[in-house]
Amino acid sequence: MNFLRTIPTRRLAAWIAGLALAGGGGTAFALAATSGGPVPPAKPLATAVHDALSAPAVPGITARIKFTNHLIDAASLQGSDPILQGGSGRVWLSGDGHFRLEVQSDQGDAQVVSDGKTFWLYDPSSKTVYRGALPQHRDTGAGHRAPTLARIRDVLRRIATHADVSGATPGDVAGRPVYTVKVSPQHSAGLVGSAQLAWDAVRGVPLRFAVYARGSSTPALELRATDISYGAVPAADFAISPPPGTKVVRVDVPMGRDHRTAVTGRAAVAKRLGFPLSAPDTLVGLPRRQVRLLDWNGSPAALVTYGRNLGGIAVIEQRGDASGRGPGSDLSLPKISIDGATGEELDTALGTLVRFQRAGVGYTVLTSGPPAAAEAAARGL
Repeated sequence: MNFLRTIPTRRLAAWIAGLALAGGGGTAFALAATSGGPVPPAKPLATAVHDALSAPAVPGITARIKFTNHLIDAASLQGSDPILQGGSGRVWLSGDGHFRLEVQSDQGDAQVVSDGKTFWLYDPSSKTVYRGALPQHRDTGAGHRAPTLARIRDVLRRIATHADVSGATPGDVAGRPVYTVKVSPQHSAGLVGSAQLAWDAVRGVPLRFAVYARGSSTPALELRATDISYGAVPAADFAISPPPGTKVVRVDVPMGRDHRTAVTGRAAVAKRLGFPLSAPDTLVGLPRRQVRLLDWNGSPAALVTYGRNLGGIAVIEQRGDASGRGPGSDLSLPKISIDGATGEELDTALGTLVRFQRAGVGYTVLTSGPPAAAEAAARGL
């Protein structure tokens, strides 16, 4: 919960770069000062970031939130799905790393719960819970002192060689004074337009995060606090379980295992799969960057990446299922043809997913580009 204030200096670059990877260019910057609440004084971005990282840790957070999801045209969805359609909810965070997010709907509440080491996500529309491990970082014993102002300025200068970073724009969110920053990559980021992050100017706690499609002033995804209080959170607020009879899917977060023990490389991964691995050297002109073994619900799978960041492509290869539709077949999608194989396609405001099955192997292709880019990549496998 005190991540923003206790982040080690060595991880500052990763924190800011993570925001940069979520952004793109060409989107109008919606100022945060719109609700008439308190507004902090103007500050240089480096100073505002330093103050956030240096703010005293709070013992816990309880907040009401609004989740907006405009990735998919609502007309194409049936029923009320809080993950695909958004909604209102609550969030709890504790000082020892426990986290819970709840988004409410008529079909039930979507939940994300974590103890800092593992997580589970419950999707009420499919009555499925996804479980996995979170990335863990070794404790070097160096402590958690906030980085110096000079260090922050250096990191921002390096990021500026790849992305346009706005200043710290004063405003208010959930009745709290905030600073908002917008990040826009200078190179192609597919359909992604920009990302905005607003944090409490006094507490240093994130209160709003939004991602915009290229050329749009309306967020495709937004998570915003509408009311927030700081204080210890009872352990009982995190002591919940998925509903009885829930289908469980175990997933491996690619960065969730120690990199020293991860199975990587085309040859090493291919030996562990039990089915033929495609993973060509290049895909639609992009060089293959990594092949990594995944544990997908107890079965081996491969994650293959091409290109870099949002301009890249990710491919998941795993053993096909009896339906012939490939991995992730709980959701029915529009049908397409991939060189004679029947595939399915999810076209969103920020990217495209294509999945299909061939010769007993299921393929899922994800890209931040339009459908034509995803289909071309699928045909190259």
